Amino acid sequence: MPSLPMAIWWDLAYFEIGIVIAVNSALIVIDVQRAVVVNAFRRNEVISNIATLVDLARKEGVPVIWVQHYDGELVKGSEGWAYVDELRMGDGEPVVHKQFGDSFEDTNLDELLQERGVERLVVCGAQTDACIRSTLHGSIARGYNAMLVSDAHTTDECSWATPPLTAEQVIAHTNFYWNWQRTPRAAGGTSLTAEVVFS
Repeated sequence: MPSLPMAIWWDLAYFEIGIVIAVNSALIVIDVQRAVVVNAFRRNEVISNIATLVDLARKEGVPVIWVQHYDGELVKGSEGWAYVDELRMGDGEPVVHKQFGDSFEDTNLDELLQERGVERLVVCGAQTDACIRSTLHGSIARGYNAMLVSDAHTTDECSWATPPLTAEQVIAHTNFYWNWQRTPRAAGGTSLTAEVVFS
């Protein structure tokens, strides 16, 4: 592909002289579970933005796919494992249960996307420095364009890091570097919630 302005990548499956083909999108909501976001940076604001994205996707007939993590500490069926009350999964919307950071690893996410003809992912959720980053990289490695919604993902304060990092720093750096990620088949990028275009 030739070099294109950032925004154009989200609306093209292929770019050739005189040919523009629209891309099918899906909204991927990752791990907005009670225990995951209980101490998250700007929790309520981020969840509100995610709810806005979910409503928009449903209105436009765009697939919404929910990802839900479980492990030894986040036990299936526990209160902390459940999604936050502010977000409601719709009837028929797939739920992907994962055990690894990358939502594609050992799950049926790739199969669900292929069944729906999806080529472009709009990604939101938690946590920025873990499952969000892992899934973004997993997406473009598999040939999916992956747009991160810059004000619709979050994490906790990274006080354990050396040197310590604030959640705001982690989120800002992820938004910065994801704009420049490329593979021969796919690209990364970011958008604010208010500027997301699915079609």
